[in-house]
Amino acid sequence: MIPIRDTIPSRSTPYVVYGLIAVNALVYFKTNLGLPPGAQQRFFQLYGIVPARYADPQIAHALWRSNPVFPFFTSMFLHGGLLHVLGNMWTLWIFGDNVEDWFGHGRFLLFYLFCGVASGLMHLFANWGSALPTIGASGAIAGVMGAYFLLYPRARVLTLLPIFFVFFVELPAYVFLGFWFLLQLLSGAASGAGAGGIAWWAHVGGFLAGAAVVFILGGGRPKRPSSSRPTLKPLWQKVDEYWRE
Repeated sequence: MIPIRDTIPSRSTPYVVYGLIAVNALVYFKTNLGLPPGAQQRFFQLYGIVPARYADPQIAHALWRSNPVFPFFTSMFLHGGLLHVLGNMWTLWIFGDNVEDWFGHGRFLLFYLFCGVASGLMHLFANWGSALPTIGASGAIAGVMGAYFLLYPRARVLTLLPIFFVFFVELPAYVFLGFWFLLQLLSGAASGAGAGGIAWWAHVGGFLAGAAVVFILGGGRPKRPSSSRPTLKPLWQKVDEYWRE
């Protein structure tokens, strides 16, 4: 599923979202086009999250002499390819403006960084001992999606579904984001600990962290359906009406 747009206009200019997209684009062009392949891999090893650097005692001892926290921040601004950065920034563009509306500019930036660190920690413990560097903003953006899931469940997301034929469908936000989260959870469970490739558990951790922050701050409390609502309707329709209430 590829999100195309949502139906909630932004009430204010999302300066932080714009800034994050600009910084990620700048870092991408600097690291992917400005460094030779060998230097690029060393750069990702240094500034990405490498669980083995924390799990192996000898490597960990050397790491503590530098800054063990630094990669949890730098990794969320690095991307391995053009589709990687475009996909992440597009998702941030769609869901980030409304979440920034709710938080405010400064608090949204802190929220974004917090979700990025939380997703990195989730990936670290789920892939303990892995020597592969993990990079990308997807964990932090998953936190934005988790916040959106609670704050704007009644929104509609125009979605591209490339199943046999490419077609568009408008889905409730809670359906789109709920299915996305379930896919990450199942994929993480199927991949096993220490597997390379997509950081499924980072996505799960970021999404849960974002939803938890919003819940703690009092957001995302949809109104319960009244007892007078007719019950002779398909289950999916009653669930949809619950979130639309």
